[in-house]
Amino acid sequence: MKIREWINRVLKDTHNYYLCYLTGKTGFLSSWILRLFFSGIKLNKEQASTLQKLREEGIVVFVTKYKSKFEYLFYYTRYNRAGLPCPEIGFDYKVFMWQPLSHLFRVFLSCLDSFFQSIRLPDPYNSKYIEEELLNGRSALLSLVEKKGFYRRFVKEKTDPIQYLIEMQQSIERPIYLVPLLMFFSKKPQRSTLTLKDILFGTEEKPGKIRRLVTLFKNPEKIFVEISEPVNLKNCLKVTENMERSVEYQSLVLRRDLLVQINRHRQSTIGPTLKSREELKENILTNDRLQNFMVNHSEKRDIPVQQVHKEAEACFDEIAAGYSSVIIEIFVGIIRWIIKSRFEGLTVNYDMLNRIKNMSKKGPLILIPCHKSHIDYLILSYILYTNNMPCPLVAAGKNLSFWPIGPIFRGCGAFFIRRTFKGAMLYSKVFVEYIFKILEEGFNIEFFIEGGRSRTGKLILPKLGLLSILLNAFKDSACDDLVFVPIYIGYDRVMEESSYLREIEGGQKEPESILQIIRARKFLKKRYGKIYVKFHEPISIKDLLAQNNLSFQDMTQKERNAMTRNLGHRIINSINNVTVVTPHALVAGALLNCAQKRFSYNQLMSHVEIYMNCLMFQDANLADTLMFDPVHAVDHVLDAYIQRKFIEQISPGKGTGLSDAQFKVNESKRPILEYYKNNSIAFFIPASFTALSILAKDAFQFSASDLHSEYNFLQDLFKNEFAYNVDKTPEHFVRKNIKTFINDAILMPHATIPDTYNLTSAGFRKLKLFSAFIKPYFESYWIVLQSFKQTEQNSLNTKDFLKKIQARGNRMYRNNEIELKEALSKINYNNAVNFFIAHGIKGAEDTGQIKFYTEAIRKHLNHLRL
Repeated sequence: MKIREWINRVLKDTHNYYLCYLTGKTGFLSSWILRLFFSGIKLNKEQASTLQKLREEGIVVFVTKYKSKFEYLFYYTRYNRAGLPCPEIGFDYKVFMWQPLSHLFRVFLSCLDSFFQSIRLPDPYNSKYIEEELLNGRSALLSLVEKKGFYRRFVKEKTDPIQYLIEMQQSIERPIYLVPLLMFFSKKPQRSTLTLKDILFGTEEKPGKIRRLVTLFKNPEKIFVEISEPVNLKNCLKVTENMERSVEYQSLVLRRDLLVQINRHRQSTIGPTLKSREELKENILTNDRLQNFMVNHSEKRDIPVQQVHKEAEACFDEIAAGYSSVIIEIFVGIIRWIIKSRFEGLTVNYDMLNRIKNMSKKGPLILIPCHKSHIDYLILSYILYTNNMPCPLVAAGKNLSFWPIGPIFRGCGAFFIRRTFKGAMLYSKVFVEYIFKILEEGFNIEFFIEGGRSRTGKLILPKLGLLSILLNAFKDSACDDLVFVPIYIGYDRVMEESSYLREIEGGQKEPESILQIIRARKFLKKRYGKIYVKFHEPISIKDLLAQNNLSFQDMTQKERNAMTRNLGHRIINSINNVTVVTPHALVAGALLNCAQKRFSYNQLMSHVEIYMNCLMFQDANLADTLMFDPVHAVDHVLDAYIQRKFIEQISPGKGTGLSDAQFKVNESKRPILEYYKNNSIAFFIPASFTALSILAKDAFQFSASDLHSEYNFLQDLFKNEFAYNVDKTPEHFVRKNIKTFINDAILMPHATIPDTYNLTSAGFRKLKLFSAFIKPYFESYWIVLQSFKQTEQNSLNTKDFLKKIQARGNRMYRNNEIELKEALSKINYNNAVNFFIAHGIKGAEDTGQIKFYTEAIRKHLNHLRL
């Protein structure tokens, strides 16, 4: 009797003592050892903060893929120390070593007592111990895959933890959140073939004890934890198809879905399994589609099929990347040093990057940044790598494949593409199959939709070749979805500004070479301000098709081409929408648009204020320096432009400040200032078109509908310069800009007549400031039109004709027939030539069209000349 009383007193009248429960009373020494043991492993603070919210809303159950006491103890120790919900209960776990002796004794005693009383051991499931503890606010951890787990559930019919949680959820109102956790021991992608190290010590996905401990002690900074999207079990069970199924079926589906989610999250972090170039080559060159093509190709050209095979292999070797984790890690270190030593910081919208990472589980990411500098792709890969995302495979021009840069870039994930596929049918087919394969494998791809670096500062119209190849691969079921990510990458100052100036003014682009790399050392001696990276909301092609009730398979070729074109423009507009307006761009615009050759600081600040009002009304992305202290930001840029001799300070200001100081722009530097102005010109083009449409009415009172035809004309005239918006009409932009102008006291609504507006006395001057943004383009197009008037059809090839235009432009500038040096742009000339040819002007014989555009452009230039 006394023994029974003693047992009841020790066990407190319960047998609920289990080794799956970590008591939190491990003792000072044990706690200290565990904290020290796990202290070097990284936790994602942003992801961890979501755990606090989940604990307030429901019951938290953590989920891992593989059963691991190492991970169980880590999550318990680190989350407990951080004040986060920590897994105190481990489904089907038995922890001996870190338990206090008192708890181990009670576990042993309860087992012994239960066995003698009922000839069975205590069961945390049947006793409802786990359910009660979870309802009392504790968290738990369950693992989906273990050695004997399936045998125990399927053959022995032991309790399935997932089924247990489903039954528990059905009986309570409070939601159970299943939170998948992933621990990474490296950022390197898995390889398709195991190394000896993997065989002996386990893979990096599932390392053995020795490999885990060596990594923990030698390189703890390499280990990090990711929290995947929590699954609300209550909402899961409410789905119609789940409600109609048995609990057993629901648990099987939930287990499968959790495994798929964890695997996709792992792939979104370190990338897909990495196959060797040789394995990829064999997979691509031996697939049925390419084999059939090569047979037909050899028959049509009457050459041996072995020769075609040899050419196809050479094409593959020319194209394919040679992804190397070692080279990527080296380059990450180099880029980190460049950013810290040559730039003043990196601004990124990390919240959107996290959304993009979540969307990458739907399908491969197609990363599409604007292209302003050679370091764009290095910056983007660096950001992804340091935020636990795989570096993408990058489409690079074949001009960059020279030694030694080519092999290095291949190692960083670059695959090379020719500028044109014309006359290269076999190369084209191999390239298409390569893209299909890397999408099928799950690689993210990065390419520049502009085709090359922008020499003008504004975005180039989309080149649709690679975009079309990607969409065709999706149509042919290479992947479930394609997630397009428009990205803005901008700089306060670009490294290549001097070479851009030379090319704009008609100089030849220097081919990339080892000599250029040697000369590039001088760029690393200067500082270039801040780097701005903005990710736009991703565009899922699957969702886009669903929203418009479209199917690729049902589209005609013409309809697919139209969709590709619209998607290209949508991406360009998306990049424009997230462009960051820098102080350098804003000040450059205000300087170039000044009416007088000489201007005061106060005049300049007045122009900046007008442009700032317009930007803020549009909710544009402003650089943080412009947001917090615009006056200081402008002064800083003015000082930089004076130092670089872009502008001259003619007279000093009052006191120590710049107030009433006089400036003038250095004429030879206007094209470079135009480059920086164009960095943010997309925000001003609709306002510029609307302002010039109002000025063209030549009246102080007008209606909104009066402006539509003029706005349409301007949008069509400069369609080779600025991407049209596929979702919004000119009427929308006219309305929007009228509201902007009313907000800035440029216009006033008529008191009695609806849809009618009056131009204010100050408004005329402000309209001139907005319309000045497109004055250089009018002057460029005027030069080209005058050249067409003096040239007979087919008398010159395009290259010679452009030289003739350049000579005429320089002569007209010297004779003061045009005012702006930045109008002498080879790129503008080329766009104008293409526009006029497409609109029926091929030479002096096309008098009707020449007369129409001569009168139209002259009329607008008369309004623009101040």
